[in-house]
Amino acid sequence: MFSVTVRDHMMVAHSFTGDVFGPAQRLHGATFVVDATFRRPDLDADGIVVDIGRATEQLKAVLGELTYRNLDDEPDFAGVNTTTEVLARTVADRLAERVHAGRLGDGARGLGGITVTLHESHVAWASYDRSL
Repeated sequence: MFSVTVRDHMMVAHSFTGDVFGPAQRLHGATFVVDATFRRPDLDADGIVVDIGRATEQLKAVLGELTYRNLDDEPDFAGVNTTTEVLARTVADRLAERVHAGRLGDGARGLGGITVTLHESHVAWASYDRSL
């Protein structure tokens, strides 16, 4: 399996519901380093997994829909704890929609999957892996 990873970051505000979250139940900020890894069993006709420039642009666009926002106010997250895991899935699903819409180019239609990893810090991160 071949893979290519691109990286960006996002800054959000949010709060959590539930005693398990302790002080994070209060509104707080979070900055995530975000890796998006695109996978396929064989390279495309150009010898690549995906166009890195397009992958970078689309990751930036997806993160632009989330960054500098209070996620508690976003309708897509109503009633949802926007944990690192939930946000990793959200980013992966939104990237998958862009792959299917052709925004990463025709060669990207041969991708087999995407993994999105959100790094909360240098010692903690969470990932979501999905098929395409």
